[in-house]
Amino acid sequence: MLVLGLETSCDETSAAIVRDDGTILSNVVLSQLDEHRPYGGVVPEIAARSHLDHLDGVVRQAFKEAGIGFGDLRGIAATGGPGLIGGVMVGVTAGKTMALARGLDFVAVNHLEAHALTVRLSDSAEFPYLLLLVSGGHCQLLAVRGVGDYRLYGSTMDDALGEAFDKTAKLLGLGYPGGPALERAADNGDPSRFDLPRPMLGRPGCDFSFAGLKTAVRQTLDRLPKVTEQDIADIAAAFHKSAAAVLRDRCRRAVERFRQEEGVEGSVTLVVAGGVAANKRLRAELTDLAAVEDLRFVAPPIALCTDNAAMVAWAGIEHLRLGRKDRLDFAPRPRWPLDPTARTRKGKLAILPHQTPIEGAQ
Repeated sequence: MLVLGLETSCDETSAAIVRDDGTILSNVVLSQLDEHRPYGGVVPEIAARSHLDHLDGVVRQAFKEAGIGFGDLRGIAATGGPGLIGGVMVGVTAGKTMALARGLDFVAVNHLEAHALTVRLSDSAEFPYLLLLVSGGHCQLLAVRGVGDYRLYGSTMDDALGEAFDKTAKLLGLGYPGGPALERAADNGDPSRFDLPRPMLGRPGCDFSFAGLKTAVRQTLDRLPKVTEQDIADIAAAFHKSAAAVLRDRCRRAVERFRQEEGVEGSVTLVVAGGVAANKRLRAELTDLAAVEDLRFVAPPIALCTDNAAMVAWAGIEHLRLGRKDRLDFAPRPRWPLDPTARTRKGKLAILPHQTPIEGAQ
């Protein structure tokens, strides 16, 4: 089974062709960093227009590298959400059009599920496993029970970790994209010089909060008479130290819940996925946690952590194996939770699906 994947949810235009034995025949990713860098972040309208301009060429390149044609495909999988709605519309429309014209199956892939299942493409991980999903827009801990079967343990109450990385990098004048720049700066820093907070550390549950950590960075900068390169490096290192400690604490609590609810007595598989999973300092912290807690820690290759179409194609394969496909009237979804039964968050209010905001206030 060969599937063409399309990824257009944010600022990467990507097309990939993947075989159901896990072989990636091609995975073409066109970054839009240069287009968004002058603005210090992703501009949705620019992103959507760039996808529209470049997707056809990226798809042609994917076919060329794979050495196949449309006649060899079983289906087309396109990110259907969550993401920037303009970009998602471009990918979904292109995917549905090609599927209709060629008589192929169409699968609308949840972008978060694509990240969640990537470890089954790269490492053949078996269900169930515990997932830490960390990216620019999401920070969640979930039990992955099967394709389409997820239980949310905790999520961020404010900023996602990737968002906190980018905002902190901006405060430090490190430019865009912020996450990699902040990590490079931390390589030359002393993590013990500044004592930054560790939000939610030791609290019950598995939720996250990073807005306070970002605010503490700003306050630390305000107290310095003159900000030097060493100051920036030391703050970056301290930020990483605090973030890593929070992730370790939240994951440890999630492991306890996972063992209890899933009835896993032996080693638990802990998976980290999403763009922030490429951060080597956070990987090192989770590797150490795994050694202490008898976990099997797995992270996809860095190239498959950031947004790419290979993970989308693989998620499509997982669904097609189960006989699942989507109708061509599928509507793109800017929001698409993996666990639809879990509480959602509006600001500081925890809201259950059947509640009004007032009833959900804690």
